[in-house]
Amino acid sequence: MTDDAPIRLLLADDHPVVRAGLRAVLETEPGLVVAAEAVTAEDAVARAAEGDIDVVLMDLRFGRGMGGAEATALITTRPGAPRVLIVTTYDSDADTLPAIEAGATGYLLKDAPPEDLAAAVRTAATGRTTLAPTVADRLMHRLRTPGTALTRRETEVLALVAEGLSNQAVGRRLHLTEGTVKSHLARVYAKLGVDSRTAAVATATDLGLIRR
Repeated sequence: MTDDAPIRLLLADDHPVVRAGLRAVLETEPGLVVAAEAVTAEDAVARAAEGDIDVVLMDLRFGRGMGGAEATALITTRPGAPRVLIVTTYDSDADTLPAIEAGATGYLLKDAPPEDLAAAVRTAATGRTTLAPTVADRLMHRLRTPGTALTRRETEVLALVAEGLSNQAVGRRLHLTEGTVKSHLARVYAKLGVDSRTAAVATATDLGLIRR
């Protein structure tokens, strides 16, 4: 992409109304071109690999198949890959951390003002980061209090516990032994200052560490 070339965008979202809304906002902006749309994460990965996209606007959850974080990882590991800007409604640690670890350049919520969306796209195209304020606050909190921050695996375990799964079922889902699941939960209890599954889920939900 040269300085005067338009920024070519791929909209990856399974909701037609959302894609139409993003297109309506972005196509009014000078220097931005919506080059393609994808209705599944798999389609987004394939289209991004064609080499003519500068920024992918990626949702996190699709109706079926691969999720946005996994797609982001597949897109960003390729040489010369486009930047990925997450545009979603979800801002819990369970959503933001996997996406950022996967290589997302920015993370924006769908209720962001149109001017913020356009600015985030331009920022992502240059390789710089834009984070929604709530996401930035959560990341800063994790940096300031690393002893209480849940790891990605601990978050995954607790999220499945919140769904009502037993330790054995959690282990099957995550390909862990039941003993490993119990160890993860013990560390979660210590970090959150609780002594039960119910209290851990309630506290983590209040803190925005998991979604319910």
